[in-house]
Amino acid sequence: MFDNVKKLYQLKKMQDEFKKEKLTFENEGVTVTMNGNFEVENIILNPQLDIARQQEILKKCLNSVREDIQKTLAKKMMASGIGF
Repeated sequence: MFDNVKKLYQLKKMQDEFKKEKLTFENEGVTVTMNGNFEVENIILNPQLDIARQQEILKKCLNSVREDIQKTLAKKMMASGIGF
């Protein structure tokens, strides 16, 4: 039982650390920043692009930054040594 409590504490601590993780992805002047809780923290659009192009690039940026943050967090989980 103590091991389970210890793992829960470690997971909570790791979750708190993940919140601090931030990644930014930029494409054609459109920038998206996301944190380790997969919350979008910042979006910068490029006013020189038309709306349709901005929407297309924004979608790509969101998908790319989400994928990058998932990979980063997965690497940190593997390196943590917490076993399940």
